[in-house]
Amino acid sequence: MSIRRLPEKLVNRIAAGEVVERPAAALKELVENAIDAGSTRISVRIAEGGISRLEVEDDGCGMTAADMALALERHATSKLPTDAIEDVVTMGFRGEALPSIASVARLTLESRTQGGDGWKRIVDNGAMVAEGPAALAKGTRVMVEDLFARVPARRKFLRTGRSEYAACLDAVRRLAMARPDIAFVVEHDGRRVLDVQGGQDRLARVAALTQRELAANSIGVDLDRGDVHLGGVISLPTYNRGIADHQYLFVNGRPVKDRLLVGALRGAYADLLARDRHPVVALFLDVPTSEVDVNVHPAKTEVRFRDPQLIRGMIVGGLRRALDEHGFRSVQRPAEAALAAWQQEPVAPQPLTPTLFAPHPAHSQSPATPMFGAADAGTTALLHDRIVDFAPPRDALPMGRAEPATAPVPEAEAHPLGIARGQIAKTYIVAEAEDGLVIVDQHAAHERLVLEQLRRGMSGQAVPSQGLLLPEVVELDEPACDRLEAAAPQLAALGVELERFGPAAVMVRATPAMLGAIDCRKLVTDIADDLAGYDAALGLSERLELVAATMACHGSVRAGRTLNVAEMNALLRTMEVTPHSGQCNHGRPTWVKLAMDDVEKLFGRK
Repeated sequence: MSIRRLPEKLVNRIAAGEVVERPAAALKELVENAIDAGSTRISVRIAEGGISRLEVEDDGCGMTAADMALALERHATSKLPTDAIEDVVTMGFRGEALPSIASVARLTLESRTQGGDGWKRIVDNGAMVAEGPAALAKGTRVMVEDLFARVPARRKFLRTGRSEYAACLDAVRRLAMARPDIAFVVEHDGRRVLDVQGGQDRLARVAALTQRELAANSIGVDLDRGDVHLGGVISLPTYNRGIADHQYLFVNGRPVKDRLLVGALRGAYADLLARDRHPVVALFLDVPTSEVDVNVHPAKTEVRFRDPQLIRGMIVGGLRRALDEHGFRSVQRPAEAALAAWQQEPVAPQPLTPTLFAPHPAHSQSPATPMFGAADAGTTALLHDRIVDFAPPRDALPMGRAEPATAPVPEAEAHPLGIARGQIAKTYIVAEAEDGLVIVDQHAAHERLVLEQLRRGMSGQAVPSQGLLLPEVVELDEPACDRLEAAAPQLAALGVELERFGPAAVMVRATPAMLGAIDCRKLVTDIADDLAGYDAALGLSERLELVAATMACHGSVRAGRTLNVAEMNALLRTMEVTPHSGQCNHGRPTWVKLAMDDVEKLFGRK
């Protein structure tokens, strides 16, 4: 078969396959053009997920009739005044978007410059069908209709209108996040679904485009290393999602989905979140144009860094430092659904246990007598004039406990977790803070404290060990013993001293003193399982991080253990000075705060 030169129409369709894979890709290119035109307001209209119609209108610089004709030709652009492609600072630069879209859809292009006349050109699947004057304000309007209508091989691979709409909205959301100085409006099938004003600061724009409670549960990032700047917002580990769709990464203002950046983000949250949970982040990386190559993907969604290790180290180190500085913070308030559960419940007409409003069975079996006459159907509680026994049976006592705790409430700035006032269900510590009510999960909190202490041992500060009066022999299979023997020096730094005892057993001579009296057999078995479970995927140091988490769980204060006020306060004070104490080893909050305003609302005072 001889080689032939492809016709221009087929070349455009092939190019369209690279740039315009779905409606969202076409919309992204059009919005990027509007941004590069210096727009202050961009309006997007979508019909049937963008399959039947896409429309983008801006108030940018506009184009003359001659420029419009050039814009519809391949590789014609105003964004590369010189041949130095490495110095590009605009969103687009290839000059392929408009001709590629016009080759697989009906494209209507209208534009007008300041002081000039409006002009319109219509291209239907690569063929020019009409042009002439157009009435519009300064700026550009582009309408794309019936995408892939004449390319059935491509059309059948599109998803449902709802799925394509979700992709379109995500594309606009990412671009809007990159440019908080521009106003964006999105309408879908005549319904306005997104409306953000221009001139916002970065945090306000990110919160408006994700979830507004992110502003109260996020940490700011601002780090410089040479000519590289890293900024943005990251969520507290306790404020996480089940999918990674809420991770927004930008390089020089360009939204990207780069594996290096995603991997660095995962590394920063490595031991703060469960493996199936993901943080909410918006990170903006500004790099000199000479240090990054943006011309490695047709859709410009991937980049290549000259020094990838510098970028990865900066992200992991910067995020870690920011998280360490806010270590004891947790989600600032309970979720709305949790607050909604704090509603007044009707008191049962016939309570099972004696209360202030019901007679004790021993006194009378006569029906209750309402204090203010006959009861109506809406009555939920009755006052009785019978003698009441205030001592209910011992097995009916609630699972709460308190002892005299008269210490004054400390200042919120010095001690944000307040002072302990009691314990509920032998699991939760109730504390009074200057600005609200704090509830602490004692097991989750102490588990994090033990883990951080073990991590310090891994970094060189040896963990004190406690020798066993009688060394304990733990029998395991031979491969598990091999792994434990190989990791013995590192385990010794964590306070676990063991040695090989035959082919299928190890002898444990000491355990970490902080763990107290524990089940050595179970601890060593769990350590062996951790070393085996991630043997191929992770290095020894990373596996030891998992081992430390397992050991912390063994040594933490268990739910169901009674603590006195001094022990509770000691736990609170330690949490306030320990990194990451606001979340347990699985990313769940260790404490929540109910603000006084919320408490007063529950009682109808506000």
